[in-house]
Amino acid sequence: MSKRRERPIDILCAGELLVDLISRDYASTFDEVSNFEPIQGGSPANLCMNMARLGNRAKLVASVGNDDMGRFMKKLVESHGVDCTHLVNVDEPTTLVLVTKSQYVANFEAYRGADCLIKKSQLPTNLLRDCSLFHTTCFALSRRPAQKTILRAAKKAAARGCQVSIDANYAKKIWPNQTEAQNIVDEYCNLGAIVKVSEVDWERLYGSPLEDPKEVAAHFLDLGANIVCVTMGGEGSFTASAEESHFLQARKIDVKDTTGAGDAFWSGFLTAWLDGHNLLDCTKAGRRMAEIKISSPAPLPKLMDRSMIYADL
Repeated sequence: MSKRRERPIDILCAGELLVDLISRDYASTFDEVSNFEPIQGGSPANLCMNMARLGNRAKLVASVGNDDMGRFMKKLVESHGVDCTHLVNVDEPTTLVLVTKSQYVANFEAYRGADCLIKKSQLPTNLLRDCSLFHTTCFALSRRPAQKTILRAAKKAAARGCQVSIDANYAKKIWPNQTEAQNIVDEYCNLGAIVKVSEVDWERLYGSPLEDPKEVAAHFLDLGANIVCVTMGGEGSFTASAEESHFLQARKIDVKDTTGAGDAFWSGFLTAWLDGHNLLDCTKAGRRMAEIKISSPAPLPKLMDRSMIYADL
């Protein structure tokens, strides 16, 4: 294992903090739902909290409404140890997403508001110079001004030796212009990104089923990505760089809820990357963190022993 990467900020996540209204019972469509439970949502915010749980110095850049829910969400994220000094309140309402509780792939419907109003002033150059990882998502890149702001910041961060990361969680409901989405993802990959893409994300983004994870990884590596991780639910994951590749099979566990599994996986993977582990061990750490998340219906604890994600190394 190499020495841990040391900058003042381990990870800076730029993107959505929002309210998820999740069905109390398992459902495949909203017609089957009678009750919803409000919880904090947004992939960058979830990743930030998971990284903080594992002892990383995490900062969230986001925009929420100047409303009770926006203020509550900010306090909740801060209570998990995430630095929210660059999170702002704006006049648009806090974004809301309806989600079905699922053991497989959740259904969702988004009501967009404040999330896309991230501005240049929230991502000053000195902030980008001080982080080891700069992470965002397709959701965050789907609308301006956030799209332009985040892409510009990613370029500045990469030029200053920061590793950029992206969750290619594309959905047409969120980003109707599929060609634009593909072009923006191409541009982001060209910065030497670490890319996470699920089989569902791939099918949504490119309109074809995932048949061979090696071909998916090769696609992003050819675009300029440094590392690609293809997650395939119950089958496992495939991780590749220009030098090596690994398929890691999923293990049989009692799945309680898949919500947040991808963010949990990525927090384990990126924590191991920050700790200087090799590609295979980063993938094992991601798998273990995802297993911890989906095997319990309860939220993850605010603090976790980092050694838990290294149990298989």
